[in-house]
Amino acid sequence: MTTTVELPLWLVVIVGVLSILAALDHLLLPSARWVMRRRLNRAIEELNTRLKLRIQPFKLAKRQSLIDQLVFDPEVIDEIEVYAKNHNITRTVAQDLARSYAREIVPSFSAYAYFGIGARLARFICTLLYRVRLGYMDEDALKTVDPDSSVIFVINHRSNMDYVLVTYMASSSSALSYAVGEWARVWLLQSLIRSMGAYFVRRDSRDPLYRKVLARYVHMAVAGGLTQAVFPEGGLTRDGNLQKAKLGLIGYMVAGFDAKASRDAVFVPVGINYDRVLEDRLQLGVLAAKTEGKTEGKAEGKSRGKAQHRFNALVLLTAFVRHIALAIRGRWYRFGYACVSFGAPLSLRQYVTERGIDFRTLDQPARFAEVERLADVLMGKVGAVVPVLPVALVATVLRDAGAPLSLLELKARVLTVAQRLAASGSHVHIPRGDQDYAIEVGLRMLRLRHLVEEVDGLYRVKSGELPLLNYYANSIVHLLEKPVVVQAAE
Repeated sequence: MTTTVELPLWLVVIVGVLSILAALDHLLLPSARWVMRRRLNRAIEELNTRLKLRIQPFKLAKRQSLIDQLVFDPEVIDEIEVYAKNHNITRTVAQDLARSYAREIVPSFSAYAYFGIGARLARFICTLLYRVRLGYMDEDALKTVDPDSSVIFVINHRSNMDYVLVTYMASSSSALSYAVGEWARVWLLQSLIRSMGAYFVRRDSRDPLYRKVLARYVHMAVAGGLTQAVFPEGGLTRDGNLQKAKLGLIGYMVAGFDAKASRDAVFVPVGINYDRVLEDRLQLGVLAAKTEGKTEGKAEGKSRGKAQHRFNALVLLTAFVRHIALAIRGRWYRFGYACVSFGAPLSLRQYVTERGIDFRTLDQPARFAEVERLADVLMGKVGAVVPVLPVALVATVLRDAGAPLSLLELKARVLTVAQRLAASGSHVHIPRGDQDYAIEVGLRMLRLRHLVEEVDGLYRVKSGELPLLNYYANSIVHLLEKPVVVQAAE
């Protein structure tokens, strides 16, 4: 028992390291986790006292627990059986595939990442690039929303800045969970986005197993009271017009809704507009390529695929350097105004009660028709609260002018359009409450971008820039089609 045993130094080092790791794993780490978890819970409780829409337990659940719950969901299990049979694979392989889909979809929310990093970074970026303004907000209607409801912000999609802008504007009210496309699945960025509670969506996937896993996650999120933000258009607008809603996510959200359950689902329409969209020329280029591809496809008697765009780091770097050079020379301006408006919420419980329907009992054609009707109602509400900004006003007048205009004629026509929009109930943002200043701001932005030129005191659209001018005018064209509402005198 007292015999001396000699061991090589490298083995002693390995044994010592393993002993230390074992002690950490069994003694210190569990205690540290308990302390950190307790501090996190206290921080979230404090956050919930300041947020209008509280962070629900579903958002704080462990990611692995949600993945397991999703994989063993009865409907997912049934789909796994069907999928394995149809593809001649074992059930284990199909279940592993479902688990990989669940890992891809389920986020890992971190309150620190969202409020400590994400919200602050969003504020910095937004205020650096734009003059951010809150447009219309139906405060009385929003106050009636139950804080425990599952709130879904329904937003028009003009720019990838939409995610940043809405995060900043809503950071004092709630922590939003976005449905993000595959564009964001790049190294490091996807980890940050997932830690902020976003979940990734393959928008064009036809895989029935993937769609079932996604559908059940969305159902779980709505049932769990998760506050979400969705872009029903499915992608950025190519021509500036408000697009028709795609039914995927909305259909998943309402498919399992029970009007008699304790938790309601509430849709809040959100309208966004910019004096300058960072991707405007890119979107027009993709639209032109897509149109050209369709034309060639018809000529060749076959269909072509969607127009693709590859990220070009050189173009981004060149633009960044150019703006830095302008800032050094004192000639750099922010990209005008970015404005967000919040409309009156729509209670799904009230909607289905008034319609006398239950999405769970409808057959597929009837459910599709009802989801399409709901989506049209929501997009109508979103369109109604899209703010009217100076660039859109000036672009509308110059596009429809038909001939060059003097500054006086331009101002008179812009004021006429603004009054018409205000009379129809639209929110027209007039900077500083000065109409002349608003017109000057809009005109200056268009001239800085060389979309409009002045010749002999007359303003006209620069040759070749009409498509881009149309892009901005189209942001409010749906509002000009609304009937005029005669407002009662106060």
